[in-house]
Amino acid sequence: MKTIALITFGCAKNLVDSEVMLGYLDRAGYLFVSDPAAADIIILNTCGFIQPAKNEAEGAIQEAVARKVKDRGKKIIVTGCYSERYREALQKQYPEVDDWVGVKDFDKIVHVVKDQDFAGSGETFLYSHASPRFVSTPAGWAYIKISEGCSHQCAFCAIPLIKGTYRSRDTRSIVKEAEMLAARGVKEINLISQDTTYFGRDASNKEGLSRLLQKLIDVRGIEWIRLLYGYPEEVTDALLEVMQHPKLCPYLDIPFQHSDPRLVQKMKRAMDGRRALKLLKKIRAKIPGISIRTSLIVGFPGEGQKEFEGLVRFVQEAGFDHLGVFTYSPEEGTEAYSLGDPVPKKVKQNRKERILDLQAGISSENLKKYVAQTIDVLLEGAWQHDSHLLVGRSRFQAPEVDGCIFVDAPESHGRLSSPLQKVEILSSDVYDYHGRFAQ
Repeated sequence: MKTIALITFGCAKNLVDSEVMLGYLDRAGYLFVSDPAAADIIILNTCGFIQPAKNEAEGAIQEAVARKVKDRGKKIIVTGCYSERYREALQKQYPEVDDWVGVKDFDKIVHVVKDQDFAGSGETFLYSHASPRFVSTPAGWAYIKISEGCSHQCAFCAIPLIKGTYRSRDTRSIVKEAEMLAARGVKEINLISQDTTYFGRDASNKEGLSRLLQKLIDVRGIEWIRLLYGYPEEVTDALLEVMQHPKLCPYLDIPFQHSDPRLVQKMKRAMDGRRALKLLKKIRAKIPGISIRTSLIVGFPGEGQKEFEGLVRFVQEAGFDHLGVFTYSPEEGTEAYSLGDPVPKKVKQNRKERILDLQAGISSENLKKYVAQTIDVLLEGAWQHDSHLLVGRSRFQAPEVDGCIFVDAPESHGRLSSPLQKVEILSSDVYDYHGRFAQ
């Protein structure tokens, strides 16, 4: 049987799509390898959201093509957002690539590998609990994608152009998937979507997410439920009430993008810094100790020094626990594309670094509050750089984007009864903790 190396780029939503493709391929009997050089078939699941992601996809395609030229027996398949968005141009640029799949036919990947004809779908693929899935994350946790597409029209974002309007999964299917994951020993589920808080609204169900969470709370075996990627204006009182349940991680990921009222309006976003601070105060009052992540864009057209300094003050006052910064990338087809890219690249990078430096100090102070406390930690395994340390996360740390907790590993760690363990926090640095198993 031929071997396959499937390489994923971009976000966690792409990872789930890759896991579903692996599920179909596994069911068909294919073997998987991690090294593309050892594979008969290379599948690249790409991201095409912003320029750095496109550059990464371009480099991966070029590398795969070089391997194929060296080894004539290899086959290359490119899937995902970059393939969907630029397929026609890419086909001309890289005739060596055997197939371009996009985002609509992940479930047809076996047909693609076997060069079989199939009827293509007219909309972005959205899996269900019945879809085979080869979960690739550590044993204690998994992602659940609850929707596809986006119905917002943010001026800078190409996602609706690539994936279409928002489509929620069936609630029963999501609950069933959670039950299946729990049966495999998963303790934490991370709900992901282009906009998790929009769940159900495409079917006129404003509190769809709150109702979904109430059902997921009842799934036996699942201990932590985490929400990722929510829009601030959709954080309702009902949602905050449900989030007070102990199974819900006291954690929200709500991208504000900017604080300046004029820029926020140009971005076609709904909440400026003043309103955002009021929302943060409300959230923290409802859920004491909650950790909040946000993402920001610097260098959007019209951002001068005054607007940027306002953003700096917003970050200082907001005191986010976790924060990511993107430099503005003009994307073809978006409303903001006509505004050009007037802020110099170096200025953007300097602004990004200043925000991140500021956040490093805020994070360092925030982390001190857990030192000398004993908390629940979800262990993921031994640290790749030191087998005497285990790596884990707390309820206030999301996978792959936030810091982690390093735990001194006893000789018996391979016989732990559960990935969830009590850990005494000994020290903290800018983003991470060091601890030991509670006595």
